[in-house]
Amino acid sequence: MKFGVIGDIHGFWDERDTAFFNTSDYDMLLFVGDFARVVNALPVARQLAALTKPAWAIPGNHDGVGLWQLLAEVKNRPLAARLGARGMQKRVRQLDEALGGIRLGGYTLAELGRDLGLLVARPHAMGPNRFYYRHYLQSAFGVTDFQSSADKLCALVDAAPANLVVLAHNGPAGLGNTPGTPFGCDFDPEYGDFGDPDLRAAIDHAHATGRRVHAVLAGHMHHRSKHTGAWRDTWAQDATTLYLNAARVPRIEDDGAKRHHIALTVEGDTVRAETVFVDNDGRETGRCPLGRTTPTND
Repeated sequence: MKFGVIGDIHGFWDERDTAFFNTSDYDMLLFVGDFARVVNALPVARQLAALTKPAWAIPGNHDGVGLWQLLAEVKNRPLAARLGARGMQKRVRQLDEALGGIRLGGYTLAELGRDLGLLVARPHAMGPNRFYYRHYLQSAFGVTDFQSSADKLCALVDAAPANLVVLAHNGPAGLGNTPGTPFGCDFDPEYGDFGDPDLRAAIDHAHATGRRVHAVLAGHMHHRSKHTGAWRDTWAQDATTLYLNAARVPRIEDDGAKRHHIALTVEGDTVRAETVFVDNDGRETGRCPLGRTTPTND
């Protein structure tokens, strides 16, 4: 299968993007979340509803949340966060409806093709220093911490086919603890590796039970640091899995002449990915290989 992977949109989407992807040769589109500029993802969601390709999305930490709720989560104000969570199920439902035919997932397992599944991980992920949006996640999914989240994801892995693609908002732990690594923290060096431990546990469980995770697709940690301007590595790989950070923000630059997404191809045992840029007319202007995995028979 050939996937178009779209990173954190944060408001940067228009009808030219819709036209390009509708006429592309992708079998499926995968969105890693954070549709909203800050909060209120509905305007972007309504634009995305015009897409005709099959598509899956996971909500990011800016999606389906209120402004004061988001601030309470960031500032670690438990009471305000709890109060803000009261309307979150309604907001997420409105987001789901606004997306039209795009399927909004979270703790979801779907069949993509023969012996290939899509695992949509914990929604609204925001980093491993706290279990963000705990009240909503408890009411909607029955998870209260990283361990219960890992247990839920591992149970989905147990029901999965032999081959998987994972869609997440934040990436997994274990890919490096410096600011330049795919999910390393670039705003506070004390946090180091800012990948999620529950997602790492699910991936390790998949490997341990004989499944192959072809690719893990995420975003959240933007490609360029807001604090230093430094660029991060956008991919990593091990023997069987390609890890991609799709969050180039803004994804539209130069008055629309440079529009970012990732092309991911899963073909037999071979997985390859490329950064792709197109212009306002949907013409490809740049393509750069990100990684390729082809497991040996050892």
